[in-house]
Amino acid sequence: MSRIGRKPIVIPAGVEVSVNDHVVTVKGPKGTLNSNIHPMMNVKVENGEVVVTRPNDEKQARSLHGLTRTLINNMVEGVTNGFKKELEIQGVGYRAAKQGNTLVLNLGYSHPVNVPEVDGITIDVPDPLKIVINGIDKQKVGQFAAEVREKRPPEPYKGKGIRYAGEFVAHKEGKAGKGSK
Repeated sequence: MSRIGRKPIVIPAGVEVSVNDHVVTVKGPKGTLNSNIHPMMNVKVENGEVVVTRPNDEKQARSLHGLTRTLINNMVEGVTNGFKKELEIQGVGYRAAKQGNTLVLNLGYSHPVNVPEVDGITIDVPDPLKIVINGIDKQKVGQFAAEVREKRPPEPYKGKGIRYAGEFVAHKEGKAGKGSK
């Protein structure tokens, strides 16, 4: 049996979880999230816990068991604490600023790159070389961070570009100098 799938999810105080016809709704202090779950999975709320069970031991049921439990756990975590991704900018003249609900990036192009905020996502720019993306939906936060990073991914020779906080970028050696032929 799935080790992750059989762990019950403890519902913290101030969070409501309801299951209605394969739709899980989680309400908490930071907002509300809905998710459709696979019809094969059984989700029950009992004794302040969410329990996910599977009907049989077929390969698909085993695969969905841990996934369903993790998705519901991420929803509970999102409405209580939220999720955040931090991005760092490296490069001479590269910087970020926030104007209204738009992230303005100067990344060495001939024009500034504008990235508008999406629903459920907030952008903070504590300093010109750091971007913090916050939200309650883990998938949306990660996707938005990936789209911002995509504007100028780190290049392998000097390491210039946008990277996740703590991301390691392997550096390549440049052209070989004038050597023997």
